[in-house]
Amino acid sequence: PAITGFLHLGGLRTALYNYIFAKKQRGTFILRVEDTDQNRVVPGAAEGIEDMLHWAGIPPDESPGRGGPAGPYVQSQRLELYGRASAALLASGAAYRCFCSPQRLQLLRRDALRRQHTPRYDNRCRHLTPAEVAQKLSQGLECVIRFRLEKGVEPFQDLVYGWNKHEVAEVEGDPVILKGDGFPTYHLANVVDDHHMGITHVLRGTEWLASTSKHLLLYRALGWEPPRFGHLPLLLNKDGGKLSKRQGDIFLERFARDGFLPEALLDIVTNCGSGFTEKQMGRTLEELISQFEVGRITTHSALLDLEALPEFNRVHLTRHIENQGQRQKLVRELQGLVELAYGDQQVEPDVLESEYVEQVLLLRKGHICLLKDLVSSDYSYLWVRPSVSRQQLQTISAEVDEIGKLVLGLMTRQAAALTVEELNRELRSLQKQTRETKYSSMMQLLRLALSGRQHGPSVAEMMVTLGAQEVCGRLRRALSS
Repeated sequence: PAITGFLHLGGLRTALYNYIFAKKQRGTFILRVEDTDQNRVVPGAAEGIEDMLHWAGIPPDESPGRGGPAGPYVQSQRLELYGRASAALLASGAAYRCFCSPQRLQLLRRDALRRQHTPRYDNRCRHLTPAEVAQKLSQGLECVIRFRLEKGVEPFQDLVYGWNKHEVAEVEGDPVILKGDGFPTYHLANVVDDHHMGITHVLRGTEWLASTSKHLLLYRALGWEPPRFGHLPLLLNKDGGKLSKRQGDIFLERFARDGFLPEALLDIVTNCGSGFTEKQMGRTLEELISQFEVGRITTHSALLDLEALPEFNRVHLTRHIENQGQRQKLVRELQGLVELAYGDQQVEPDVLESEYVEQVLLLRKGHICLLKDLVSSDYSYLWVRPSVSRQQLQTISAEVDEIGKLVLGLMTRQAAALTVEELNRELRSLQKQTRETKYSSMMQLLRLALSGRQHGPSVAEMMVTLGAQEVCGRLRRALSS
């Protein structure tokens, strides 16, 4: 990736397919940072991208942070290699020095746009004689190095799009491969690096498909064997529009901050695409690797429905809760979230005990999409014990003691084994044993005693989540206050 900012979902998808392909082939997944356009480099972006790949569970085998036998893995640290390759191309006549000023190039561009043509360099300096070049160099004129595009490109077999070729010389001017500051452009840097690093396969975005013939001409001019290329179709919004980078909508940091699991992101970006035996929600990374076949990637754009992400997260969060090791990590995270959300309120120490927090997770398994849902206002009753007086309960029903006695009897007798549905039936049965309290009033009374709130989940759901011991404790406190 170019280190011009944060890693977004499109970049994650490209990295993920490379990771999956490498692991499927028992190969090596390499992260190489492109920073040849120094004006666009964002400080810290390289470390941020690598951190996010680790967070996502697809860490590179070789990278700037990890190192490796083919380093350095930052292109600005490999300038000598690009200089040598450019010199070789100049010596063979496959490249030439261009002295055109930025002003002249801008005029060419404006003229082409005015005539509604695609802007392209007119190859003017291609025809300079060695003597003219030497004269301009002696005058101290600045220059770049351009690659001489030739007609008659050979077709290549793309791993996704099949046989392809683009007669780049007919539609493009000769491209710059080495800029005046000694930094290469993407075209030269990636060809040189893929060769020296022994890259066998490159999976990249389809926007580079048309440039591949140009890159293959460079390989041929340098006498090198190219890697195999596969171009991934675009990742688009579900309506077919570009993914929005507005307000960081698609950056991984945002999803991590909002509490989404990396497994959910890997799942959704592969589910909307292709390359796997079938589409199914809830696949693990191991399952993605085992199911992947590069030949199954279609050329259709992948339409990403981010509105479905919470449901994907619910599935993976449920799996985490069911796994004892991962559940303990969630317990610690939830304890931290509770302290953050309710630290200024009276959270009693035993409410934060691991056993109680773990019980909440197990009972809410499958009902929540994000861990932070459990600290929303709807679930505040789980963490803050209400301060409700007997007098408040009596304004709802005069049969406070009778109702309390009936519910305490039920909870101490068999509530531990009751589901929400069964508890609803039992509560209706208890209401019939009162003299004059309606079912709705009895639920209002219990809700107030248990949560101090008039709204929220059903009373039965509340009681099941709190557990029999906590329900009995809250009822007794309310009745005796």
